[in-house]
Amino acid sequence: MDNLAYKEPPRVERIEGKTYLMSPRPRVNHNQVSFRIAYIFARYLEGKTCVPFADGTDVHLDAENTYIPDAMIVCDPSIIHEDGIYGAPDLVVEVLSPSTMQNDRGPKMRHYAAAGVKEYWIVSPLGRSVEVYYNEDGIFQLDAAYTDYSDWDLERMDDEERKAIRQEIPVSLYDDFFVNVKEVFKDIVAR
Repeated sequence: MDNLAYKEPPRVERIEGKTYLMSPRPRVNHNQVSFRIAYIFARYLEGKTCVPFADGTDVHLDAENTYIPDAMIVCDPSIIHEDGIYGAPDLVVEVLSPSTMQNDRGPKMRHYAAAGVKEYWIVSPLGRSVEVYYNEDGIFQLDAAYTDYSDWDLERMDDEERKAIRQEIPVSLYDDFFVNVKEVFKDIVAR
């Protein structure tokens, strides 16, 4: 018999005042990608002012909107509390899942932008891609998309197409912070 005293409460998000039960177990690729991004952030930010967070930390934007991003960076220590982040993180990462994709690209994206999140990443494990959005006057604008192309895809491209591929994702919070898209998707399961 399970000991109910050791069961964690279900993970929930509030989107526009409505409560959504989060999937208790993300797919392996989702988990690996979000972990790798949080690891890359933590490695770079060691000893710096900004703080990385992995999946599991609540972000309280307002009374109607509380989210659990897959990774984030917070540079204002005054919004970090014992039970979560109260205010806008500087950078938020959402890794797409079939059940959350619409919210990640819709209301969550709008609310993060309106709250003042500076940079927003939408990551697709299936597409092996990262879309980077910057906040312009409370609305996210797509800056660039980065894809981890397979050797098969690269072999079929001409030299001009290969030269156009962007592999280094600049993180706007620091001038010397770049994330290699191949590292984000390193060792994930193919399907």
